[in-house]
Amino acid sequence: MKSQAAAAALVPVLLLGAVGCGGSDSGSAADKSPDPKGSAAVPGAPGAPPAPRTPLEKAALAQGDLADYQISAQGKNPNAPDGQPQADKKPCQPLADIMGDKPDPAAKETVNRGIGSQKQIGLAVSASLSGYTEGDAKKLMSRLRQAVAACGAGFTATVEKQSGSYRQVKPAAYKTGGDESVSWTTVAAAEGVTAQVHLVVVRQGSTVVRLMALNVAGAKTAAEVPHEVADKQLEKVRQNIR
Repeated sequence: MKSQAAAAALVPVLLLGAVGCGGSDSGSAADKSPDPKGSAAVPGAPGAPPAPRTPLEKAALAQGDLADYQISAQGKNPNAPDGQPQADKKPCQPLADIMGDKPDPAAKETVNRGIGSQKQIGLAVSASLSGYTEGDAKKLMSRLRQAVAACGAGFTATVEKQSGSYRQVKPAAYKTGGDESVSWTTVAAAEGVTAQVHLVVVRQGSTVVRLMALNVAGAKTAAEVPHEVADKQLEKVRQNIR
């Protein structure tokens, strides 16, 4: 089996913080955003005032929210390229964008989390929340449904000269809450490694929840976003974002 680091490269940008580190995290993930100014400026550090958290940050999953899961505020591999991937086929650009730092360029704010399962070895999930105007959120969902329908044959996405291909894009039945949702599976390939990926995108008002599951145990192992993860994330959105 290829290394977890190689498997993580299957998703060019939205790489899972749980992959390669076992999802380990001590304390609240909400308090662990890195600060380039040093520890003195980190909220909670000696002499530093606590930084106010946005509604999205309050709604994001944190360590302790889910039994049998490790949750990290590092929602993607720190060595991953930044930005939005570019698809080689225009109709597939919304699907490429989903793999980027935010679901699409219209997002006002995005908060990422990496989630590692302690029950299902190899399963890593990325969860993110993005804020939009409600109109932009609805447009994003419509574009995603159209792209899933148009891109069954697959596409290639490139960011910072790193590429990944996505074959067998197929709609997937997935029951969840929210105002509307879209779900699909794909087979991702990069650097000679392949893996099955499952994505679920849910709109709750003007908030878009993006969930992606990748099983690094092997290319033949199907992944699915655990329903308890989706349900808990939507519950926190309803509680914290009006």
